[in-house]
Amino acid sequence: MSFEIPDDRRYLDSHEWARKDDDTARIGISAFAQDELGDIVFVELPEEGDTVESDEQFGVVESIKAVSDLHSPVSGTVTAANDAVFDAPELVNDDPYDEGWLLEVDLDEDSGYEDLLDADAYRDQIE
Repeated sequence: MSFEIPDDRRYLDSHEWARKDDDTARIGISAFAQDELGDIVFVELPEEGDTVESDEQFGVVESIKAVSDLHSPVSGTVTAANDAVFDAPELVNDDPYDEGWLLEVDLDEDSGYEDLLDADAYRDQIE
């Protein structure tokens, strides 16, 4: 099975992604991850102003199959959580790269972004 893996973002080996825009990044989970999880029914995320650390747990996603920890691909301060996924967690399944994003983060100077897998390396990992 082939999964969409956009080239405009980087990936953590635990299947979270980050798309950088200047000094901020939007974070979510990959199409592969949401497929493995099954139907997502609940998302728990940090609040605006909280900090996240690269490769550390920042939240939880619950599906009909399992409860899974979410790990941050980057370090920084949360500037927004996607309120839409609280009311409609299925957005993470339906559109994991756009409508189903999870967090926006102001990146720390040493955010870890450059250490993440590029799309080709991530593709190699899941195939």
